[in-house]
Amino acid sequence: MRVLAIPFLGLMIVVAATQVAPGAQQAPPASTAPRSAPTFTAAQAAQGETAYRASCASCHGASLNDGAFGPALKGVQFIQKYGGKSVEPLYTVSATRMPTTAPGSLGPAVYAQIVAYILQQNAIVAGAEELPSDPARLASMVIPQGGFAIMAFSPYTPPTPKVTRPNPLDRYTPVTDDMLASPVPTEWLGWRRTWDAHGFSPLTQITKSNVPNLRVAWSWSLPSGSNEGVPLVHDGVLFVHGMGDRVQALDAKTGDLLWEYRRQLPQGVSATVKRGMALYRDRLYIGTSDANVIALDARTGKLVWDTRIGDTRVREGVAGGVLAARGKVMVGTTGTGVGAKPGGPQIVGLDADTGKIAWRVNTIAQPGEPGGDSWNGIPVDKRSGASVWTTGSYEPTTGLAFFGTGNTYDTGPLYPSIGKSGITNDALYTNTTLAIYPDTGKIVWHYQHHPNELWDLDWAFERQIVELPIRGQMRKLVVTAGKIGIYDAVEAATGRFVFSIDLGLQNIVTAIDPETGKKSIDASRIPGDGTVKMVCPHGAGVKNYPPAAYNPTSKVVFAPLTEACMDVFPIPGGEGRGALSSGVNWGIRPRPDSDGKYGRVQAINLETRKTVWTARDRAPQTSGVLATAGGVVFAGAFDRFIRAYDDANGKVLWQTRLNDVSSSTPITYSVDGKQYLAVVTGQGGFHASSYAALVPELVSPPDRGAMLWVFALP
Repeated sequence: MRVLAIPFLGLMIVVAATQVAPGAQQAPPASTAPRSAPTFTAAQAAQGETAYRASCASCHGASLNDGAFGPALKGVQFIQKYGGKSVEPLYTVSATRMPTTAPGSLGPAVYAQIVAYILQQNAIVAGAEELPSDPARLASMVIPQGGFAIMAFSPYTPPTPKVTRPNPLDRYTPVTDDMLASPVPTEWLGWRRTWDAHGFSPLTQITKSNVPNLRVAWSWSLPSGSNEGVPLVHDGVLFVHGMGDRVQALDAKTGDLLWEYRRQLPQGVSATVKRGMALYRDRLYIGTSDANVIALDARTGKLVWDTRIGDTRVREGVAGGVLAARGKVMVGTTGTGVGAKPGGPQIVGLDADTGKIAWRVNTIAQPGEPGGDSWNGIPVDKRSGASVWTTGSYEPTTGLAFFGTGNTYDTGPLYPSIGKSGITNDALYTNTTLAIYPDTGKIVWHYQHHPNELWDLDWAFERQIVELPIRGQMRKLVVTAGKIGIYDAVEAATGRFVFSIDLGLQNIVTAIDPETGKKSIDASRIPGDGTVKMVCPHGAGVKNYPPAAYNPTSKVVFAPLTEACMDVFPIPGGEGRGALSSGVNWGIRPRPDSDGKYGRVQAINLETRKTVWTARDRAPQTSGVLATAGGVVFAGAFDRFIRAYDDANGKVLWQTRLNDVSSSTPITYSVDGKQYLAVVTGQGGFHASSYAALVPELVSPPDRGAMLWVFALP
């Protein structure tokens, strides 16, 4: 018999424990084995900490539960795995498999020290005797299910029967190309549900008549911050990406946690927003804040492969989501300002199985290549912009993937033209739709929506693939809107211009050529001449990254818009400084005809090119739009409300206020015959915050929060 003196809340608690006789060669059966708490010394644990940091922290993390590659060795996840069991399995796994680069190389004493440190970090108190390295003795020492804590089971209580719940991951099936092309109605497999980026669900349980009865089914806290990502749902599992590169799999019916992945970012790399993941085959693909793409096992959350595609040291990042098709994982990078990555951002195609990079496409045209002479004579290392801010789309008939790019951030050298023969100032491939063949990365065609754009009014958002009658024939079109609030449609197979729709909220474009789509510009709005310019829209745009939804039956697109303008004014120091490099900054202002309503959800029939309805509100729109076959459209705004609109007339049918602003996009799915509505909150960055000055009475919670809200009918 030995006595343990355990300090707790300032007291010394004395408990008795039976100790196995030294020299025992084999542990008795579990039912008759003498049981004792683990014993180790503080000095042994301190030695273990040193050894852990040298050999284990790179995988399991400095805090034991924040590693990029290894499972947690501290906390609930660890105790669920090892609590109530003997120390022997933990020691044996450590001594025979770790470190992964040299298993078994540290020696029995060092492995015992590391295990002692792990036990200490799980609230198990040091004693007077060292933890042995003899497996037989370790087999008689039971790890308490919570350490020596007043709220945990006694370490000497016989193990209690475990209660298991049905786990939807047990019936998880691989996601195929056919499933992504035409998902079953119950699922939400991609950023916009389908490859064509419609954001439309065929579910009909939630209707115009019963939507007022929606109630909270369950909710889940997310890491605070700009949670702009959209959840995915497959086989009853909901995957959500939170700020700080944290990914969680939840039971889509109950909200129970199934697994979690936390990425440990390199020192000096900050967490950034992400807007979409990809489910493909049996993996979940994600872009990371350190400019990598990773593949997780969708059933377990374990890292399968990790490939660096960009360089954060030269301000290259990954913000848009991942597109998976034809065995490839495709993602674009971002770059901001002169001095960012030489050659600019890129679109990268990786092998979905191995993570090996198959191809790269520069989104800034390179010298000697098509479009390379379109930068007004600017050398390639001074060209910037053409970032990819959102997920691409894919059209299986043409076999093409479509990505959109943003503007340049160094506008000063692009205007005026230098006037040399063979050189333009169009700045390809800024503000462009790029059609890329996934197998090779070849650019099949491109269409530049706004050459030499000088106001930071990108065309970088969702590319919706729609089928419409054009000149008497049904055609596949790629439809997209820029910040300026103009929709362009081009043929999916060729990039040939088809039509534009100006929503009437801008004052830059004065005319659009009906044959080519070329836009004529009001030169008086061009910044840089030392005068103040009143420009519509504001730099945050009429339309921004929150995506529109499209109903393929009615041919109506539902767009989340904001009505605002800006004064573009000169600043001290002139050229080379300011918001871009034209020597100007901008300040938000209402439209000249404003009535104080800034938020706008607009329904436009793409076949007739006419507005069906417009719903306006004081609060600017901040979320994307979800459309459903039940005749209900959902969207969120800066006042923290999510609203349901009648898709025929825009009437508000239901609304509820959330804990914070939603900068994500609502989705809907069904499990066991019940339809759910899910939306993520957590205020985004530039887009949502840009409008705050217009509506100072709409105050968000000072203690910002982030949640996943899930609603259902009673």
